[in-house]
Amino acid sequence: MPHAQANGIRIYHELSGPVDAPVVMLSNSLGTRLEMWDPQMPALSGRYRVLRYDSRGHGRSDAPPGPCSIGLLAEDAIALLDELGIAKVHFCGLSKGGAVGQWLGIHHGGRLASLVLCATAAHLPPAELWNQRIEQTVREGMASVVDGVTERWFTKAYLAAPRPEVERVRAMILATPPQGYGACCAAIRDMDQREALRAIRTPTLLIAGADDPATTVEVMRALHQGIAGARLVEIPQAAHLVNIEQAERFNATLVEFLDTQPRE
Repeated sequence: MPHAQANGIRIYHELSGPVDAPVVMLSNSLGTRLEMWDPQMPALSGRYRVLRYDSRGHGRSDAPPGPCSIGLLAEDAIALLDELGIAKVHFCGLSKGGAVGQWLGIHHGGRLASLVLCATAAHLPPAELWNQRIEQTVREGMASVVDGVTERWFTKAYLAAPRPEVERVRAMILATPPQGYGACCAAIRDMDQREALRAIRTPTLLIAGADDPATTVEVMRALHQGIAGARLVEIPQAAHLVNIEQAERFNATLVEFLDTQPRE
């Protein structure tokens, strides 16, 4: 099984694509796992080496007890790269994964060839919302939040018809360990990277879902203002999981950006 011992835990990961190509590292959102990036694989794996992984507390990676932070999640990513002998990556993260990407850009810019931040935020109050979600999932399990989460993650138009993509996301949420989910909720609750964003010097693309109620376009514009030279793209008819709901547009935007970066 493709587990790596990194930063004191086992991290499940998959590598695919040409072995001599630049590496694109994909980081999952809260409550999902690496398969959330399946819609991107046809566009990426023929021209890039793609590294996907289940973040701490999610999927097939370890979910140790105790607190978690965005910094700890980012150090997991660096430790995984070290374990695999990968010096530099194009990093793409969505939601929680995008918060990890911000931390990497602030503290480990030398490990990044470029940075893609999707449907994410530097600060996401109120704390009470996250505390309620932590308490609810510990007490009642992941089934108690799955409906509300999917309703925020996709537009009403997308949810109007049965879709296997939505069912796969629901299955990921339901399979997430409550303690891992809660620890990562606390990491998001406690993060505030707004002032530190100015330290990012990595070429950065921001991708927002125009109808995202979680990390709104206004929230993404704040990131855009905080990161020097960043480019912001708003994708219409998409909510939070913009990479799934508008996969074709998302992929075209992502690949166009990656293809313009220097190949090191």
